[in-house]
Amino acid sequence: MAGGGDTESETQVNAANGTGGGTVRIHNPRRLPDFLQSVNLKYVKLGYHYLISNLLTLCLVPLMIVILIEASQTEPEEIKQLWLHLQYNLVSVIICSAFLVFGSTVYIMTRPGPVYLVDFSCYRPPDRLRVQFHRFMEHSRLTGDFDESSLEFQRKILERSGLGEETYAPEAMHFLPPRPSMAAARQEAEEVMFGALDNLFANTSIKPKDIGILVVNCSLFNPTPSLSAMIVNKYKLRGNIISFNLGGMGCSAGVIAVDLAKDLLQVHRNTYAVVVSTENITQNWYFGNKKSMLIPNCLFRVGGAAVLLSNKAKDRRRAKYRLVHVVRTHRGADDKAFRCVYQEQDDAGKTGVSLSKDLMAIAGGALKTNITTLGPLVLPISEQLLFFATLLLKKLFNKNVKPYIPDFKLAFDHFCIHAGGRAVIDELEKNLQLRPIHVEASRMTLHRFGNTSSSSIWYELAYTEAKGRMRRGNRVWQIAFGSGFKCNSAVWEALRNVKPSHNGPWEDCIDRYPVKVVS
Repeated sequence: MAGGGDTESETQVNAANGTGGGTVRIHNPRRLPDFLQSVNLKYVKLGYHYLISNLLTLCLVPLMIVILIEASQTEPEEIKQLWLHLQYNLVSVIICSAFLVFGSTVYIMTRPGPVYLVDFSCYRPPDRLRVQFHRFMEHSRLTGDFDESSLEFQRKILERSGLGEETYAPEAMHFLPPRPSMAAARQEAEEVMFGALDNLFANTSIKPKDIGILVVNCSLFNPTPSLSAMIVNKYKLRGNIISFNLGGMGCSAGVIAVDLAKDLLQVHRNTYAVVVSTENITQNWYFGNKKSMLIPNCLFRVGGAAVLLSNKAKDRRRAKYRLVHVVRTHRGADDKAFRCVYQEQDDAGKTGVSLSKDLMAIAGGALKTNITTLGPLVLPISEQLLFFATLLLKKLFNKNVKPYIPDFKLAFDHFCIHAGGRAVIDELEKNLQLRPIHVEASRMTLHRFGNTSSSSIWYELAYTEAKGRMRRGNRVWQIAFGSGFKCNSAVWEALRNVKPSHNGPWEDCIDRYPVKVVS
């Protein structure tokens, strides 16, 4: 076709294969050098990463060869003289050995003990609590609390949210009119927490009396007695149990709860810790017309998780993961960050959680601070050198030099990004240069269960296990954002090829995923 552009131009290359010619069609030959250059750069970077990562080995091998050659040429008489010399300096050798043994003992005794994740369980609500989009909108309309503008706003949020048609709302919200009450909120909390714990105890065969530490986090519902006391009462936990109830700490509180449990396990030896992460929606549904406070209605759904941690050496054999790092970032000193997720009353006196339009920018700043701390702990030396070299160039020579974004795919095999919303996942996928497979667990969790707050990272980990992708030695990065404003990370290492636990949240639907999420 005459006058065709780049997309229509075509070059044929005859490739001889020894017995005959083959025809390879290369579309758009003008872009061929760019393609080859990108391929070359990719392999250059891989080569650089391999070289730096194995630099010590590459240097030691020639050194060992030289030592072996020299040793093979050493006369027996010289070896005898060396042995006599050591005998004459026996006192020095004994003193050095004693210091070495003493130092090793002190190091072993004072270093933090390993914390193992034996198993975890995510709550799967009953089918009667499912809320489809059309039912959500019809229900919102019939309550009479929302004007037409608010109803249209909620419809648009739902369509763009990334949520599917199978998420769950609390039972009180299924009535007309809705029936939010303290009793209904307690019922929601009990069903979620006890459902997750019952399954955890069944899968691990752990007796409730064996639990020495209990940490519960729920941001918006903090009754008296506390949620942790409700669990102690239900399972008749022992009287000397160390229990904590964390409130008001937002969606990243699950990582905070794990960090607290980890610190307690360093002090209290040979015991188990249970972490329960959940959120309660019943009394926190917003019935007003302020747009920034309507968003949580569209995103937050029922969910919770229970996690069993251990510091017992014998549990390493059956544990799924070992806790490697926890890094916490708090931006609460900044007024803008402090108020970007804020529970308040609107002009009509109706209570809800307001989300600021600056939320994504603030989350990005918190993430930057968090990964600046996490990077040196997890990234290979090759990535750290590139990062600091770029930073140095920017400081000394050119302020316009773009900062180097480390390749966290070299440090982690799986990513569990808090399913706070579609925009959160999109932003991290772009900023961390991740591929669709890396954010699949987050997108599918958002689609299937919605934003379950602090427990979402556990639904994502369960998804990865259900897909059979977790292999021994794999590293997992759980990252969550929360009010305050906080960004918290937890790094886990798989101790074996992990299979999904019985009665997992994805057991009845994993074959249908991943699904295509409509833009």
